[in-house]
Amino acid sequence: MKIAHYTESELMPVGREGAKGFAGRLVIGSRDGAKNFYMRFFEIAVNGYTPVHRHEWEHEIIIFSGKADFFNAGKWVPVSQGDTLFVPGSEEHGFKNTGDAPMVFACMVPSSAPEI
Repeated sequence: MKIAHYTESELMPVGREGAKGFAGRLVIGSRDGAKNFYMRFFEIAVNGYTPVHRHEWEHEIIIFSGKADFFNAGKWVPVSQGDTLFVPGSEEHGFKNTGDAPMVFACMVPSSAPEI
């Protein structure tokens, strides 16, 4: 069992091509004995963004703080604190921070996905 505040995990820049101000924390992963799912927290800086991308695994997202536009079904839609998102595998998606503070979200993925 593990109990920890998410900020106890190291915040690491996510070096994806087409990203700006994007960093992540692996809060539950293989090193914790997770066999089915990984939990990751991401932060997007003010004026930061992820690339619009797709991959084969699904993920579930909850936004903890901030505001962003989320690329979904070919258009950008506003999302903010408390919103939950389900992204099926192979569906294009991405975030761009539209607020005046970092945007923080948790993302759960199957253990077949990269840890960060």
